[in-house]
Amino acid sequence: MPESEPPIALDAMGGDHAPHEIVAGAVHAVRERGLPIVLVGSPRVLYESLADHDATSEIPIVRAEEALAMDEGALASLRRPRSSIAVACHLLRRGDASAVVSAGSTGGVVATGKLRLKAQQSVLRPALAVALPTRPRPTILLDAGANAEVKPEMLVQFAHLGSAYAETAFDLRDPRVGLLTIGSEPEKGTKLVKRAHELLRAVPGITFLGNVEGHDLLTGAADVIVTDGFTGNIALKTMEGAVRYAFTELRESISGSTIAKMGALMQRARLRDLSNRLDSEAYGGAALLGLNGTVVIAHGAAKAPAISAACQLAATLSRRGIAARIGERLATGYRPHRLW
Repeated sequence: MPESEPPIALDAMGGDHAPHEIVAGAVHAVRERGLPIVLVGSPRVLYESLADHDATSEIPIVRAEEALAMDEGALASLRRPRSSIAVACHLLRRGDASAVVSAGSTGGVVATGKLRLKAQQSVLRPALAVALPTRPRPTILLDAGANAEVKPEMLVQFAHLGSAYAETAFDLRDPRVGLLTIGSEPEKGTKLVKRAHELLRAVPGITFLGNVEGHDLLTGAADVIVTDGFTGNIALKTMEGAVRYAFTELRESISGSTIAKMGALMQRARLRDLSNRLDSEAYGGAALLGLNGTVVIAHGAAKAPAISAACQLAATLSRRGIAARIGERLATGYRPHRLW
């Protein structure tokens, strides 16, 4: 880690378990991952929480007068100009932070990021990208909730944003892109999807596989899957719920008899590996791509391990220049005005 690297600005007041779990995650990120962190929020509350970890001298605090509530949406970015997420974005814009991490309201964080950091040149709408736990490498799903309504041209840009993410985070060349819809045939889907399919087939710089369906999300059929934020968010939460249900049933099954317990004991390493691979907290949340800076949004219910993982994701994307990679892709490949 370069000595001059700016810290990650961590919104310590955002999230269901803020500030204590956020602070615990920051302490873990500093001590176990070696990441530079600055906490943004109420100094008194944060100092007390840091004292619980004997970390008052390890992590600096930047004052923020307000915090966005978890039930506040996009308009909160205007109503609360001194919120902890707004101050964190200000640090990033000034160059005093390398990235921003927050577990706050997704709508509020997205709106504040767009207001404070602005979209990169030629980006129509920033999008949320989530890494799905597929093999041999994660599949990138976007949009995962930032844009409920989109145009076909935006889906084409999402393909570029997701491809840049796959190239930057996973060193993947020529990521394969799929378009999420209700059938693999080109004519399946809404007018939006059909038009996006036509554009994706014709646009340069994208390795387009064609349509993919919901059952392809966890098969590794594509490296990047694009959709609108409404559909993507439903798909993501459906998968999270299905995984939780499956593991609940599995735990009950393997504890139902002595033979089942013995079988589970013999397979404990593989079961542990599967549990870790499907644990959403290990992936660190969603990257908000297309802004002038690196922003990662952790799950609202994130606890310390997930916050630490989100900081690691933000550091990786920032160090590898995700914003610059997106800019290069849009400059050399897709330009929106050519399609209008």
